[in-house]
Amino acid sequence: MLKVGLTGGIASGKSHVLSILEELGCEVLDADDLAHAAIAPGEPAYSDIVESFGKGVLAPDGTINRASLGRIVFADSDARARLNAIVHPRVFEAQKRWFDELTRRPNDGPSIIAVVDAALMIETGSYRGYDCVVVVHCLSEIQLVRLMSRNKLTREEALKRIESQMPSAEKLKYADYEIDTSGTFDETRIQVENLYKKLKERK
Repeated sequence: MLKVGLTGGIASGKSHVLSILEELGCEVLDADDLAHAAIAPGEPAYSDIVESFGKGVLAPDGTINRASLGRIVFADSDARARLNAIVHPRVFEAQKRWFDELTRRPNDGPSIIAVVDAALMIETGSYRGYDCVVVVHCLSEIQLVRLMSRNKLTREEALKRIESQMPSAEKLKYADYEIDTSGTFDETRIQVENLYKKLKERK
């Protein structure tokens, strides 16, 4: 099995790249989905977050209001570190279980290309556990406009979220491969198809 780490800044186009890789035949996992599951009511991380941040982060239905929590952690690096310390260990455990399940597949286990999309892979050091790292990036103004549109944020709010993460130029220093999503969907797809060919050659 080839373990591929996919990362990049917020709103850089990682999910789109991941969806194309899945379509081409890769097994894919979005760490965001694992993080959402980890903070669901009844999960240990849920009670840890409520204890750490208070009931003000809860939605009327008792779930964690991710928008409210986001406003807190993107404005305060210490709060962001507290949240990451709660959520990341649970995400890493779930990722390991996923890899273990893929490994146990009869016959096709060794031929699998397994791709994990995780925004903070480099920051946490977890990129070291992959056979190669793909960094997705785009022009900074395009990233800003995408984030404002997707999350319904003001320019100032979007900038604050982007600036809370490692710059793309720094992430690219860790890249074995890169995908630039600044262009059209077709241009991005061509890059991803070429990447898939290269990944298959590594098998």
